[in-house]
Amino acid sequence: MKRRDFIQIAGLGASAMVLPFSSFGNIVDPMRVLEPGMDVAQKKLLADTALNAAKASGATYADVRIGRYLNQFIITRENKVENVVNTESFGTGVRVIANGTWGFASTNDVSPDGIAKAAKQAVLIAKANSKVQKDPVKLAPVQSYGEVSYKTPIQKNAFEVPIKDKVDLLLNANAKAMENGADYINNLLFLVNEQKYFASTEGSYIDQDVHRTWPVFTVTVIDKQSGTYKERDSFSSPVGMGYEYLDGKAEDKIQAPGDVVLYNKSYDMVEDATFAAEQAKQLLSAKSVEPGKYDLALEPSHLWLTIHESVGHPLELDRVLGYEANYAGTSFATLDKWKTKTFNYGSKQVNLFADKTQVGSLGAVGYDDEGVKCKRWDLVKDGILVNYQAIRDQAAIIGEKESHGCCYADNWNSLQFQRMANVSLAPGKEQLSVQQLIGGIDKGIYIVKDGSFSIDQQRYNFQFGGQLYFEIKNGKIAGMLKDVSYQSNTQEFWNSCAQVCDERDYRLNGSFFDGKGQPGQISAVSHGSATARFNGVNVINTARSI
Repeated sequence: MKRRDFIQIAGLGASAMVLPFSSFGNIVDPMRVLEPGMDVAQKKLLADTALNAAKASGATYADVRIGRYLNQFIITRENKVENVVNTESFGTGVRVIANGTWGFASTNDVSPDGIAKAAKQAVLIAKANSKVQKDPVKLAPVQSYGEVSYKTPIQKNAFEVPIKDKVDLLLNANAKAMENGADYINNLLFLVNEQKYFASTEGSYIDQDVHRTWPVFTVTVIDKQSGTYKERDSFSSPVGMGYEYLDGKAEDKIQAPGDVVLYNKSYDMVEDATFAAEQAKQLLSAKSVEPGKYDLALEPSHLWLTIHESVGHPLELDRVLGYEANYAGTSFATLDKWKTKTFNYGSKQVNLFADKTQVGSLGAVGYDDEGVKCKRWDLVKDGILVNYQAIRDQAAIIGEKESHGCCYADNWNSLQFQRMANVSLAPGKEQLSVQQLIGGIDKGIYIVKDGSFSIDQQRYNFQFGGQLYFEIKNGKIAGMLKDVSYQSNTQEFWNSCAQVCDERDYRLNGSFFDGKGQPGQISAVSHGSATARFNGVNVINTARSI
């Protein structure tokens, strides 16, 4: 499922109840997801079986991934439970190099015979591929970690929370939205647990237990006289956390301009649903924006998507090299621009980095899917393009001595390949609050939460909308706007960045569904930022005229 497909699902409109469960695994009994996974010692024995079979068949390198992928979906609408679904997918993928060429095979027969057969098949595929591949695969070195483990630092395992408690939370949020004027509300709680074991011929045995949580809803309010409607999505973020994210602690609430309440580290769904209904009603009577040039104050729940599309994707090295050209496009940020070490991706206020170790982020794991320990590295430093995102067989192309640790597969039966790390805009170095940032804007718009977007295949020319828009006049919020979208190109936009609030305002947002590859795979990724100011950006009015 591509990320754009999920935007339609996450909108939870009329067709949103039809989820593609086949992408996630087989539907199972709810109690099945609580059963413990395979013992680590068993995984090691099976992994060694695969590695030995691959080497005996002629592989010079091999890695094996044994994965158990659990998902839970709880779906409600107004006062009804639409569906509760649990899925499980369990199997093994084996990747090898033979005759200097990659080969991959997978199986759901997780037994010594089954896994050895898959390993041998992977070698046969590699040898067949070598007849048409000219240049041999060259892997950057990686440390042998021995037997290590990583677990998302959760406080409450969401799968252990009774279904009734989760349903009650969603229905309570729905009831509050309806009490406050919503005509419809669709609500979804999506839980993920990935139990992944990796082993390679280079001596690493890595056991990881990854948890993610995403509560999301859409409130719809209809103007009965005109027949028009407005929607407001939840202000939740998908997170690499457990059920503690839904605790809604008072200290994690943020009072933002425009009487907007935002959330960080924990989320109050019932409160947010109440505000959503009220704000959707306000949007119906909001003033339609006058097109023109505005200074934009972009809040992190909005800016994450702009970062994702205009920074995360164009700085994926495989895309830069043209590997994605047939399907997803290429990148304007070509190697010649990087080689000059002078290409202004943005203004001097722009520092963009990749980091798969950020606690609470969707991409947070200890090691990637080819056994590389995850880390942080710079992509754009003081506005200058300095690096890309690269994996083991790409690192040498850009003079790196090791992989960046951003290789990922979305399931045991998928081949791991280069994926986007958490890519974020670093907070400003000097203290600057959101109120101070807005106070310096004479004519502007404050935009909260992501909306629709469009961007070209080189990730250059784009258009982005949001959820809530507030007019800024002479440094003050002057009321709500609607029908807002801004247009720019990536280099012009990031060079218009004039200010970034400090680390007190830094927050993560993201998606479970970053789509890439043929056949398509999804991955979960977060993007952090503080509220940032962009000067003189072209704003259009998106209202339809008849």
